[in-house]
Amino acid sequence: MTLEEAQKQVDEWIKTYGVRYFSELTNMAILTEEVGELARVVSRTYGDQSFKKSDLDANLADEMADVLWVLICMANQTGINLTEAFEKNMLKKTDRDKTRHLENEKLK
Repeated sequence: MTLEEAQKQVDEWIKTYGVRYFSELTNMAILTEEVGELARVVSRTYGDQSFKKSDLDANLADEMADVLWVLICMANQTGINLTEAFEKNMLKKTDRDKTRHLENEKLK
């Protein structure tokens, strides 16, 4: 699935089941919440914290998908083409960082 296809699929879901998009501000708050849930799973899976009983059903892939869902909602409602935005971002990163990480002694 391409980013464009994902954006269309989310938009169709919203129009079919979601009634309308939540406001941009609400979606920003939801995105922050979802990133926090992702961070909880990562910190317990790869960090020093142990899982609580309430965390045992947590699923890393599902939490990442939740973050992606809300990000796609925000892109749709603000008119952002994520494919174009991602391609431009990759060019920016490549131009800016093409030697930066290769020369970083901390990464060797």
